[in-house]
Amino acid sequence: MSASTLGTVTPRTVTPPHSLGTVTPPPPLGTVTPPGASGTFAPPGSAGIDDLLAAARSRLHRLDPHDAHRAADRGAVLIDIRPAAQRAAHGAIPDALVIERNVLEWRLDPRSDARLGFATRYDLQVIVFCQEGYTSSLAAASLHDLGLTRATDVVGGFAAWAAAGLPTG
Repeated sequence: MSASTLGTVTPRTVTPPHSLGTVTPPPPLGTVTPPGASGTFAPPGSAGIDDLLAAARSRLHRLDPHDAHRAADRGAVLIDIRPAAQRAAHGAIPDALVIERNVLEWRLDPRSDARLGFATRYDLQVIVFCQEGYTSSLAAASLHDLGLTRATDVVGGFAAWAAAGLPTG
């Protein structure tokens, strides 16, 4: 094969990976970066975390700690999604089921082979909590996506529960 049949090869510079291991190619030639801008722009169609959180919460009937405690007394399942280090540092809610965030959907999806034994119904009332009530909102919305439409979270998370004087251990 001759060089003319291979086409034209344009050299491209790639920024070496940084400590996080991602590679960011430079912007295409001719791209103008506004003065003072870092050159990193959100991709079209993406949303910031504040927008994602607001959208998640708009789908939930969030409970304050006292309402969550009463719901648990009536049979709702309290689920602590915090990592072990947070539970060790801050405490836990007695009788809450620990399902760390990275496996939550698999453990509660009634269609999943990895579900827990009680997770067989879509009308199950699940109350998710994290340390301060942010991650739990995203997690509860994800459970809604699975069809668990009674999933919600605790406003203020474990910190608000403890501050309300509710049982901790």
